[in-house]
Amino acid sequence: MISVTRDGAVTTVELRRPERRNALDLDTCVEIREVVVGAAADGSRAVVVTGEGTSFCAGADLTGVYGDAFIEALYAMLRAMTEVEIPVVAAVNGPAIGAGTQLALACDLRVAAPTAKFGVPTARNGMAVDAWTIRTLAAVAGAGTAKALMLGADMLDAETAYARGLVDRLGDTAAANAWAQEIAGFAPLTLAYNKLVLNADPSDPATDARIAKGWEACWGSEDVREAALARTEKRAPVFRGA
Repeated sequence: MISVTRDGAVTTVELRRPERRNALDLDTCVEIREVVVGAAADGSRAVVVTGEGTSFCAGADLTGVYGDAFIEALYAMLRAMTEVEIPVVAAVNGPAIGAGTQLALACDLRVAAPTAKFGVPTARNGMAVDAWTIRTLAAVAGAGTAKALMLGADMLDAETAYARGLVDRLGDTAAANAWAQEIAGFAPLTLAYNKLVLNADPSDPATDARIAKGWEACWGSEDVREAALARTEKRAPVFRGA
């Protein structure tokens, strides 16, 4: 279903269902969630998600996905990707349709190849995605783009998605991996804090306490002192996440 490789502090997850254009089924969703959560626990500092062949992810596997178990697995995977403390980068190497666009949105950053395209054509098939997906799409790419995709069933190519903010950089999987390697060298506590502030639910009563704890962890860390020392020694800092 997927392959997992690690290069230094970066774990790469590759969807490997090319015969189904990397469409998601229940088992694939469970595997992706477990790998992403496990990567953070095992010391990876960034994750790259991509697809084998010419597709990133063609959406949900329509041969048998209409069940509560699949829906639960899909949204558990998406939620885990937004909540894990390390950055997740989507290397969108081809079409990301429906659940494929959801998968890309759940990643923190998106790098799109020229062959990438995005769409959530639920209006064409009578399905629906959760409110988080639609609101996140609007927050990332703007309300107009969200309406075009969700009401007009538009498809965006890579250049248009980049111009509208849905894509952060244009490039192939190698470019996404290079960015992830750069990110893996940044201060882990700061990245975790920044991601928390960006993704946490402001209506959750525990959010403010978690943010305050993350702030204190950054300013009280050895890493902030290491950065100061590195500046005086004119070298790159070596961050340890402590």
